[in-house]
Amino acid sequence: MNNLVRRNKSDLDFFDGIFDGFFPQSFDRTFNHLMKTDIKELDSAYELVIDVPGFAKEEIKISLDNGYLTVEAKHEENTENKEEHFLHRERVVGQMARTYYVGDDITESDISANYDKGILTLSIPKQGTLVKEKKYINIK
Repeated sequence: MNNLVRRNKSDLDFFDGIFDGFFPQSFDRTFNHLMKTDIKELDSAYELVIDVPGFAKEEIKISLDNGYLTVEAKHEENTENKEEHFLHRERVVGQMARTYYVGDDITESDISANYDKGILTLSIPKQGTLVKEKKYINIK
């Protein structure tokens, strides 16, 4: 803790961004925004186990559009307290999203979701309720 030196913002401002872009993209901050996912095949369903650490259940949105399931998580922290002085801050906002193709026959009511301790578990049936009937063309 003795090595931590407080400095005024005006001191050495030209060094603030010197290492921005130095590391390859895989080591950049965006690397940590991936939703790591395990997909298990069960008898009649698929189970997606998705890591969403640091987000509350209310900050996670799940949508289904044209067979694509999108999981989005967005966190905004209120920074109204002007009396706190941070030397460095990385946890103010965070947002991540990932899309999975689940099929055209799946509806929102087919999917069940559970969130516990930073892990989102989705259960998606192998065949949904929108099974399309095969149509034939009459021959004249």
